[in-house]
Amino acid sequence: MSKKRQLLIDTALTLFYNHGIHAIGVNEILKRSGVAKRTLYSHFNSKEELLLAALEARHRLFIQWLESKLSNAKNDLEVTTVLFQALENWFDNNEPRLGEFRGCFFINTCGEYSDVSCEIRKLCEQHKSKVRQVIADKLSIDNQDNVAALCILMEGAIVTAQVSGKNTLLIEDCINASQAMLR
Repeated sequence: MSKKRQLLIDTALTLFYNHGIHAIGVNEILKRSGVAKRTLYSHFNSKEELLLAALEARHRLFIQWLESKLSNAKNDLEVTTVLFQALENWFDNNEPRLGEFRGCFFINTCGEYSDVSCEIRKLCEQHKSKVRQVIADKLSIDNQDNVAALCILMEGAIVTAQVSGKNTLLIEDCINASQAMLR
């Protein structure tokens, strides 16, 4: 991948995540990246194509982060503890790989795109499905209802932390609820 293409994706991702997609225009991305408009359009036919590339980049980053966090968990109770402690670190801006916490980029993106059949929403749905699969693969239980409930707790924690900023009690509650569910 060319350096300028990557710079455009990184810049767009940062701006979209920090300010929202519809609030950021192509000119702002060009200004911040220092890349010429002609170069942008040689790599992307539209702002939506650039957004899709930014979503894919965030997806890869988040999945790698999640897999690395869960990699050493030895049992289901450790998986839930590690998962929610990692989320707490992210909420508290202690996960440099993920950047400053602004909620879930995929949830935020869905909030800006109402057409559930558009490619952007489909990519967001695929991301959530992959997150669920990563968590399911780490659990010894083969109960999809429990996996779904654990993922709902995780998504609820992300949204609650974004809206309220109350992380510590939230995380303790999530750990307790998820561990009770898995027993």
